[in-house]
Amino acid sequence: MLPDDLAHPLQAASARLGCLAGPIMWYPEVSSTNDTAVALAEQGAPEGCIVIADSQTAGRGRFGRSWHSPANCGLYTSVVLRPTKDALSLLTLAAGVALREGILVSTGLALVLKWPNDLFVGRRKLGGVLAEACSKNTESQYVILGFGINIQNTVYPQDIASNATSLEGELGCQVDKGLLLTECLVAISKQYELLQNDSSQVILESWRQAATATFGSTVEWTEGDSEHRGVVDGIDDSGALLVRSKTGSVRISSGQLRWL
Repeated sequence: MLPDDLAHPLQAASARLGCLAGPIMWYPEVSSTNDTAVALAEQGAPEGCIVIADSQTAGRGRFGRSWHSPANCGLYTSVVLRPTKDALSLLTLAAGVALREGILVSTGLALVLKWPNDLFVGRRKLGGVLAEACSKNTESQYVILGFGINIQNTVYPQDIASNATSLEGELGCQVDKGLLLTECLVAISKQYELLQNDSSQVILESWRQAATATFGSTVEWTEGDSEHRGVVDGIDDSGALLVRSKTGSVRISSGQLRWL
């Protein structure tokens, strides 16, 4: 059963949840909320089905990187969506815009978005998004949109300790987890509706405004056997990162990127 601290604010906001007013599955512990959502989707779970866990034993981010997910310390959530093909390419950026809005509304903290899927406070990472297109049945294609937000201070693994932060660490006070979850889901529903209705320009402009602090940063990436370096100029209308390098403007739509 969904804990009361989550159930009550979600119930109060049910009229604002839009397509995310569907079934909610809560677990004390899972390997990964994305994996659990995949299993439910394969069993016929509808769009808007939500998976929430108090902890993950194998939470992950892009490229299989581990996501530290201890009990009682964060918000670990995945949603089953069935976006149009045109909406799919901007889903991660739309989710970033939504989570930033949900955090701002529920806590007052304004975050910086960093391409393609990270939420930052200054130079410290507070959360991230992982959208995975999955389907074993071509007649029932779906996307799992997962997100993790650090809420309470914890002992982070050594490799991320210097670059990680939490809402309560930044705010210096306790955060209402139920309100945070609710406002994030409300915002995701709103941004998803914009995507589905072909209002991508609104999302792109919101993302650019939230990511302005990262424009002008230096990044490195690998192409073939070569290492490249350039300066971030922004994103294009497809959501690809635009980087100014020695050889001219480069468009990066995937792959591992190192921010310097």
